[in-house]
Amino acid sequence: MKPDSEAKETGRVEAFSDGVFAIAITLLGFTFKVPSAAGAHLATALAASWPALLAFVTSFMTIGILWINHHRLFTHIRKVNHSLLLLNGFLLMTITMVPFATTILAEYLGRPGERTAAIVYSGLFVLVTISFNVLWRYSSRRLRLLDRSVDRRTIRRINLQYGFGPLAYLISSGIAFVNVWASLAANILFAAFFALPAFDWDDRAAPSNDDRA
Repeated sequence: MKPDSEAKETGRVEAFSDGVFAIAITLLGFTFKVPSAAGAHLATALAASWPALLAFVTSFMTIGILWINHHRLFTHIRKVNHSLLLLNGFLLMTITMVPFATTILAEYLGRPGERTAAIVYSGLFVLVTISFNVLWRYSSRRLRLLDRSVDRRTIRRINLQYGFGPLAYLISSGIAFVNVWASLAANILFAAFFALPAFDWDDRAAPSNDDRA
C-alpha cells in the first residue's frame, strides 16, 4: 500500500473514532435531569443534583483524555489491518458504555448501592484501559503498524505509562469496597496522570543499540 493510501486509511479510522468519542461525551449530558421543584425550592433541588455533576465531570475528563491519547497513538500508527479495526472497535465499544456507568454512579452516589455503582464505574475503566493497551501493543509489536521512524525508546515510554492503566483502575475498584469517595478521587488523579505526555523515563540513559537501529 502506498504512503498516501496508508495515511488515508488511518485517517478514516481516526475520524470514525473521533465521532464515537464525541457522541459518548455528548451522551454524558443526559446524566442531568431537570429538577421538578419550583420557586424557592429550585435552588435546593439543584444543589441536590451534585452527584450527577461530579459523575459528569469525572467521566468528561476521562473520555477527553482517552481521546487525546488515542490521537497520540495514531500519530505513530501508520498502517491499518483487519485486526487493528477489530481491536479499535472493541475499544470504542467500551467507550460507549461510559455514559451508562456514569448514569448509574450519578443515580446512586450518596444512596444505598453507591459502593456497587462505584465498583461498576471503576471496573469499566479497567476494561477500557485493557483494550487501549491491547490496541497499542498489537500495533507496536515489532513495529507492525507503526511509522518506521518511531524509535524503541518512545515505544517503551508509552508501554510503561499506559501499562499503569488497568492496574490503577483495578486498585480504584478495590478502594471502592472501602471508601467510595476515595475511589472517585483516585479516578480523577488517574485521569490527570494520563493527561501528561509520555514520560521520558530514559532521559539520562544512553541510547541502546536497538535505539540506534
